[in-house]
Amino acid sequence: MDKSTAVARLPVAELRGVDKVYGNGDGLVKALDQLDLTVRQGDYVAVMGASGSGKSTAMNILGCLDRPSGGSYCLNGNAVEDLDDDALADLRNQQLGFVFQQFHLLPHATALENVMLPMIYAGVPAQQRREKASQALDRVGLADRMQNRPNQLSGGQQQRVAIARAIINQPSLLLADEPTGALDSRTTDDVLNLFDALHAQGITLVLVTHEDDVAARAERVAHFRDGRIERWNERPKSAGKPGTS
Repeated sequence: MDKSTAVARLPVAELRGVDKVYGNGDGLVKALDQLDLTVRQGDYVAVMGASGSGKSTAMNILGCLDRPSGGSYCLNGNAVEDLDDDALADLRNQQLGFVFQQFHLLPHATALENVMLPMIYAGVPAQQRREKASQALDRVGLADRMQNRPNQLSGGQQQRVAIARAIINQPSLLLADEPTGALDSRTTDDVLNLFDALHAQGITLVLVTHEDDVAARAERVAHFRDGRIERWNERPKSAGKPGTS
């Protein structure tokens, strides 16, 4: 393995022996049970499992939206489970990108303004914000929709704006939680094609889904059960996306 290949496969996110417990006494719920999970640079991982299997809890911990009850979480080699709230907020802004089932766009802001928002929090100068947001919208195929507000965009276009916003700060890890759940089948395919393209450009992606055809786009699929990964499925590197020959 040459040096460039070795660097490309360094761990981005590592969960080791992670527990997550809610409640106490008779109401105690163990959402994660000694979970081990490693996501490396350039991975495309899908996470599947029944309701209550722990997949969404794992995603929240990966995204620093929740804290583990036990175990450790390293993001780019740095332990994050003991960071205070301000440090976690900075980390989310600088190293993580999020795409959700509901697009969470500001309704009275244009597509361009929505994409610029994370850069405001990061202290990026105004002109640079505008230039980078324009480039990101062009990257997701919305160069001609920059001044449209969410109610002037289709569901698929709104999700593309959300994706552009998620990648604007060049995150180490892009987390997508049921990103096609509110879309029809044709629009779902368009969004998944965009994820394929972003992954091909080097973005590390973890996607939670309950749909087999969505998970089939990933290179690795983690099947959750009872707060742990029950098994992994892997797609051969030589395989094309589903439906192609």
